[in-house]
Amino acid sequence: MNYRKLFKEHKVIRDLSLVQFISYFGAWFSNVAIYTMLVKFGSSPFAIAIVTAMHFLPAIIIAPFAGAIIDRFKIKKLMMTLLFTEFVMTLCFLFIDNKEQIWLLLIFIFIRMSSASMFFSTEMSLLAKLVKGKALQKANEIHSIIWSFCYSFGMAVSGFVVSSVGIKTAFIIDASFFLVAIVVFFKINFVVKDSEITDKFFKIIKDGFFYIKNHKILFHLIILHASVGLTSFDTLITLLAKNEYKFVIATALSIGISNAVRALALMIGPYFIGRFANDKSFFYILILQGISIWIWGLLQFNFYYALLGLFITGFFTTTIWSYTYALIQENCEHKYLGRVIAYNDMIFMLSNIITTLFIGLMTSLISLDIITYCLGFGFILFAFYFKKVLQWL
Repeated sequence: MNYRKLFKEHKVIRDLSLVQFISYFGAWFSNVAIYTMLVKFGSSPFAIAIVTAMHFLPAIIIAPFAGAIIDRFKIKKLMMTLLFTEFVMTLCFLFIDNKEQIWLLLIFIFIRMSSASMFFSTEMSLLAKLVKGKALQKANEIHSIIWSFCYSFGMAVSGFVVSSVGIKTAFIIDASFFLVAIVVFFKINFVVKDSEITDKFFKIIKDGFFYIKNHKILFHLIILHASVGLTSFDTLITLLAKNEYKFVIATALSIGISNAVRALALMIGPYFIGRFANDKSFFYILILQGISIWIWGLLQFNFYYALLGLFITGFFTTTIWSYTYALIQENCEHKYLGRVIAYNDMIFMLSNIITTLFIGLMTSLISLDIITYCLGFGFILFAFYFKKVLQWL
């Protein structure tokens, strides 16, 4: 089974991948516009970190409810509603005009990212219901490539757009992506068995929690997957652009180019690394991820050298994300997929927030390269944690 064969035999996966690309690209496209707007307002590093963290916080707060909703309601109607909500909230960014309205920006981001997070969890649950075995593994890899690519490349393209046409226009362009995604998704036909769960809402939530509690391996795999949160470099890249590279290149372009280089590595990394990912080699992949982040820290003194370092850091990330996610899916019963995936996304986003706040708070105490070394060391620790988890698989 390869990607071409998967798309040929499962047209619905191909169509869903297109929706994934459009919606995920739109979800991250406006980030550079938001960060550039914050810099323009003269916001503090901590304020930037808070806004960044708000992109991840919704998944933590709504996870128990999102999982129950996914396992309880019809998937297509739910996903259509979520896409429309993202469209409306993106347009609302146009109302932010000064630093005093950052609190309103946080609300809009929270609602939009709540919808994006639930859409993501719903789609991961849907994939496991549509295909199995090797096909599911390849679908996960495609999904991880699209997510990782759009996460960074959406911001990369946005950097050029913001620099060329301005912040407000970038928000309007971003909203148009969601309109296209809605149209494409509406035309997709897929058949999955409707949920047979009829329990009360809070009982569904409680059952999902106890299912994970009684299956310890799922808990440890969720923690392992959260290691990818250590690569939440948004605040770090923004601060480097603001403090270190502003005399070399415009802030928006610096953020955009940095994420473009990282996006390229996130996209092509799985083609070279993914085929070697297995229980024996994954320990070394985690080690190499940590070392690559250290290399980036060493090269941050120069913008152009730093691009090489960012490329190396992104080369391993998608494989780590994809492999750990597949382990979770394979060890979970289908009736609990929505809830388990939602809790997994909650812990993953919590890891992103902790990383983001760590960067924002430590900026006034230590240099950015030391912060980067700390993030790399985290992957060394996770590598040895994986060795322990491997004994329980």
